[in-house]
Formats: sequence, structure tokens, C-alpha cells
Amino acid sequence: MIGMIDGRAEEAFWRFSLMAYSRPGMAEALLALQDTGGHNVNLILFALWLGACDRQLDAAGLARARAAIAGLDQGVVAPLRKLRRDLRGDPDPDVQAMRRRILALEIAAERRAQARLAAIVGRRRGARPGHRAALAQANLRLILGADFASPEAAALRQMAAGL
Repeated sequence: MIGMIDGRAEEAFWRFSLMAYSRPGMAEALLALQDTGGHNVNLILFALWLGACDRQLDAAGLARARAAIAGLDQGVVAPLRKLRRDLRGDPDPDVQAMRRRILALEIAAERRAQARLAAIVGRRRGARPGHRAALAQANLRLILGADFASPEAAALRQMAAGL
């Protein structure tokens, strides 16, 4: 089951993220929060996934999560994203082929960041119906702060409410 925290947490989190990202409006919401609010997409997805797994994130857990991915995010993911975006409008087919390869590296780095996040979570089972939604909402509030109520976060709030 997607979201169960056990020995397959890394894969479960990745599959959950792919599912969430593919929902209508989610990619746009996540990228808007990243680009305008400076939020980390992997941390937002982590907040939702933890809620789906019947887990609440607290300030100490958020600090551990940020520390777990900081070097990879700042040293690899962000520079790859910037380079890929800088090459977006270049008409040269060779440059666009390289841009696609950069995207593949960026996604691989994002997946490693998610593996680090999944690794800091312990086992827990037995979620109660309806409880997951409240936990996901609380986790999102912690991650997003004032941006939780923003129009950009509407798709995230809707997904959280449906868990």
C-alpha cells in the first residue's frame, strides 16, 4: 500500500509523490510554492505522505528533515534545476537534448532526497479513517506557514482533506 512506513518506505514515498504530482493542479501548485514562496517540493510531499501514513511532523522532525536533504538540495538539485531552466528557450537541438539529460539527473537527485527523508521515519501502522486528513493538514501548515492559506496551496489542501 502506498504510504505504509516499513522497509519499503523509500519506494512508497516515491510512488506517493508521483501519484500526488500527477493530480490535477498539483504540479502547478507545488512549483508555484517553490518558485514564489521558496518552499521545498520534497518537504511538501513529505508532509502529505506522513499524513497519509498517520504521522504528524513536529518542529524537531522538520528540522531533521531539512538537515537530511540540505546538502543534496543546495549542492545538486537547485543547481541542476537552474541550469535546466536557463536552457529552456535555447533553439539548438543539441542543447535541448542536454537539457533532457539534465532533467533526468535532477529527477534522480530529487529521488535521492526523498530516500533520505523516508529514512528518517520510523515504523507505524494503524491509521484511523479521517485522522490522516487532519495530520496531513497539520503537516502542511508546519511546512508552509502562512502560505498554507494561499491560493497556490489550494490543491494541496484539497488533497490533504481527501486522505
